[in-house]
Parts: sequence; C-alpha cells; structure tokens
Amino acid sequence: MNTLFDKIWDKHVVQVVDDGPTQLYIDRLYCHEVTSPQAFDGLRSRGLKCFRPAQIYCMPDHNTPTHDQDKPIADPVSKKQVDTLERNAREFGLTHYGMLSADNGIIHVVGPEKGLSLPGMTIVCGDSHTSTHGAMGAVAFGIGTSEVEMVMASQCILQQKPKSMRISIEGQLGRGVTAKDVALYLMSKLTTSGATGYFVEYAGSVVRSMSMEGRLTLCNLSIEMGARGGFIAPDETTFAYLKGREFAPKGEEWERCVAYWKTLKSGDDAVFDKELCFDAADIEPRITYGTNPGMGIGISEAIPAEGDANFHKALQYMGFEPGQQLLGHPVDYVFLGACTNGRIEDFRAFASVVKGRQKAEGVVAWLVPGSWAVDRQIREEGLDRVLLEAGFAIRQPGCSACLAMNDDKVSAGKLCVSTSNRNFEGRQGPGARTILCSPLVAAAAAITGKITDPREL
Repeated sequence: MNTLFDKIWDKHVVQVVDDGPTQLYIDRLYCHEVTSPQAFDGLRSRGLKCFRPAQIYCMPDHNTPTHDQDKPIADPVSKKQVDTLERNAREFGLTHYGMLSADNGIIHVVGPEKGLSLPGMTIVCGDSHTSTHGAMGAVAFGIGTSEVEMVMASQCILQQKPKSMRISIEGQLGRGVTAKDVALYLMSKLTTSGATGYFVEYAGSVVRSMSMEGRLTLCNLSIEMGARGGFIAPDETTFAYLKGREFAPKGEEWERCVAYWKTLKSGDDAVFDKELCFDAADIEPRITYGTNPGMGIGISEAIPAEGDANFHKALQYMGFEPGQQLLGHPVDYVFLGACTNGRIEDFRAFASVVKGRQKAEGVVAWLVPGSWAVDRQIREEGLDRVLLEAGFAIRQPGCSACLAMNDDKVSAGKLCVSTSNRNFEGRQGPGARTILCSPLVAAAAAITGKITDPREL
C-alpha cells in the first residue's frame, strides 16, 4: 500500500524522465517579493506569460515594515522589492495582496487561512518554509528562483522524488508543552540534517490532537531538520478549519472534496523508507542555546558539557558556557510572530500568560500578527486590551524580526527570545543572538525579563 506522499505525488506526475527527474504538476504557486523578481525577468526576456495565472498568488511580507505601512517604505531596497512585486503581478495578471490590503500578511499564514491551501494539493513558493502548508494535507515545499520561473511558465516543475519518513509522537503532551516544543525536540533528536532527502509525514496521537495552528507550526519547521517538506494527513480537524473559508469549496463541491480528502491517508501496510517514534512524556517546554535550531534543550536542562568545534563556536557567539543553566538568564528582546507562531492561537497563548501582569522594564517586545486577518481576530477577541494593559503594543503584519530584511532588527550583542524558526548568526540583525521558543516561553520572558519556565506562571 502506498504512503500518503506517494498518493499525492503520483497523482501529479506528468511524466518521468528516464534516469532523470519527474515532471510534477503544481496546483498552487505563492510568490513574495524576495525570490520572484528574477523569475519575472526570465519570463519577460523569453516573451512568455504565466501559463495558469489564476493559480498564482502574490504578496509582500519579508520587507514590509510593521509600523506606518500607510507611509512610503523608508528603506530603498525594501521599497524597490515591494514595488517590483506589485508591478510584476499587474503586468502578468496575477492576484496581488499588497500592504494594508485586508488580505495581506505572511504568505504562509494567509494561504491556509483563506482556504487557498487545500488537502491533496502540490504547493510551492520560493521560500524554504513553504512546508508550512503541509499541515493541510498537501505536498508543499520551497523552490529556487529558476524553479519559480519554470512553474510560472508551465505550471510544472522538475523534481527528484524524495524518500519518505514517518515520525510518530505518541502519548499526551504535558502542561505548557506546545507544537513548537515538539518541533524543537525533534530537531534536537534528528539534528538539522537528520531528515535530509526525506519528505516527512507526522503521525501519532499527539499530532492527531493538535489544532490546525499547532500543525502549521510543526510542518513549518520540517525544513529545519533538513527535510524536503513535512505534512499531516487531513482529518476532521482539517475539514472543520477549512469549511467556510473564502477559497474553500462550497455546497455540493465541498461534500465531494471532503469525500476525496478522507481517502488521503497512508495505508495500514504502507512502507516508509524510515520510521521514527517518540514519547510525548519526554518533551517539556524547550529553548535553543546555539546557532542552529537543532541546538536545543528542555528549559529545565543545562547546556551540554561538551561538544565539537562548531558547538564551542556557537556558544562563544551566544555568550554561553558548556554546562550552563539558562533559566534566569536576562533577555533584551522578545519577538512573537513569524510564519511559525504568528497565528491567533499563538496570541491567545501569549496573552494567557501576561494577563494581569506587566512587561518587564527594559525588555523590547515586538508582537507581530501573521496577517491582517489575525490582527482583526485579536481585536475581536479583546486580546489587544489584555496585551495593552500588560504594557505591550501590537505591530502591523509582516515577517518582522524573523529575519533582518526590514526595520525590526535586534541590536548587536543583544539576546532575543523569539518564536521564529531560525537562530543563525545574525539572522535577526548583525551580531544579534537568538533563543528559539514557544509563545508561552516568550511571554514568560517578556514579563520576567529573563528566561523563565512558563509552568511556574
């Protein structure tokens, strides 16, 4: 019996090149402002149009400022990239959700919440965290600029078929443990290269009990284990999330689609190239201590006492020592947001910790919704008032401090506790130091001014 990955992949094969790649049909292409300009230029130079423009959606997110979006972008490079995307989308007849549009946000947040990402689809974008959309039961992966051009021109892509891996997490997560902690735990076990060459299917009782927001977070971080992508078989949680969304099927078509989506699962006798199983009882709230997402520990644990040259180089950059406990370590910045943790559930979690408390003096906190739809929901639920009373302001949607491509940069030498996806050297600004964590851990740090176990609050 085939795996779910086989079922979706095989359904989209146009042809297989002998001793070469597979020509794969692509259902949805997302374009942001960073990796698309050269692709559009390539089409223009060859006199080509987009083959199926209705299946391509464009929006700026990496370079958008998270304040004063009604004013011209101050940074000339960012302004040029954002303006170029708008101009290209107009020229090629593509849907474009520009800044301040009610539909704008981080592309990997907007796609699922609008029902543009659906079970059984193949989805690509010139961005590594395209794996996020796998939470919908889709085969979704990041591609390079030349491949973006290929999809624009033909709605197909040439790809080698990855191997399949199933990761099961069984049991029940403890208090204060989130999908982000599960992902950070898996990265520490597999390392940042442990899933290289594989497409990962997440399974087990823990995954089945996750909300869609949690699943989106888990799949988002697949790439950080080296995987080509990660996904979860669609189920009633998926269908309930999608029903009624703008681009989700309606009426009789909805019923037909759900009937098909229910067939999208790996068979009981499906054979994977690799299978791994983990126990939820082993996972506590987690933090990273180094300069890649795999360098992580449980929040109550100490940094390992020894490691290789890269381990010591990372600790030197971070200003930490082997064997050091990080609980109680002062923090300078806290960032809630990104395509990893910028959804409504993440803001609810953050607010649940800070409610009735006050932001620590001296901590810079950036709370950035992943989309304008998330921003609206924050206000509808009154979370904005809870956050304001605790001393926090909500910024405008965008990728923000996930990466140093906009105004939200962490100062050199400062330590940021962040819900984003990468803690590489300089990722949040030249010389910035990053600790990755869940929204609960970020909230605990924001009100205590130090790394704090959220279970204590």
